[in-house]
Amino acid sequence: MTPEKLQSIAFKWFDAFNNHNLEQLLSLYDDDAEHFSPKLKIRKPETQGLVKGKQALRDWWQDAFDRLPSLHYKVTSLTANSDRVFMEYVRTVDGDEDMLVAEVLDIKENKIIASRVYHG
Repeated sequence: MTPEKLQSIAFKWFDAFNNHNLEQLLSLYDDDAEHFSPKLKIRKPETQGLVKGKQALRDWWQDAFDRLPSLHYKVTSLTANSDRVFMEYVRTVDGDEDMLVAEVLDIKENKIIASRVYHG
């Protein structure tokens, strides 16, 4: 896939996330996708920070959208190659300090197969 195509998937990801559109967000993921996040490790230690499959992704993000109605990501940088997008963004939530976040999306056949979040 071209870097431009991967970047378009990333922009769709940001749009879905910032609109808290869970179905649109999940449609970008492969059914067996994996997601790693330090926040996940803290909130759900039994996962060791990793969830697998769309139902686990649904549960995780629905909880985040319910708990943090003002959650928003502002893109600061996107870099893509033939199978991966490296994203940097600022996470904002009312009442919290802004957080700089890096996230990597691994993409195969137009679907995100893995995402990994890095911060703090």
